[in-house]
Amino acid sequence: MNEADVKLKEVHRVWGLSEAEIIKSFLESNGIDCTFQGRNVLTVYPFTTDGLGELRIMVMEEDFEAARALLKENDIVPEDP
Repeated sequence: MNEADVKLKEVHRVWGLSEAEIIKSFLESNGIDCTFQGRNVLTVYPFTTDGLGELRIMVMEEDFEAARALLKENDIVPEDP
């Protein structure tokens, strides 16, 4: 599999780098790699207003269900309605 074949899916959104790093560490300690989207905006505008500080935590598509379950089990994301 090459990088072009990797499909990422958003597992959660947060409003700051600290929270994103904690979730990333948690997921990676459970064997799920993840990355952030939206981080570049924080380096230019280091504040959170109108969605500018929002970070999307992305996991590989095949890890999405496991990551979502881990986050729900630990009350990091709310249960689906």
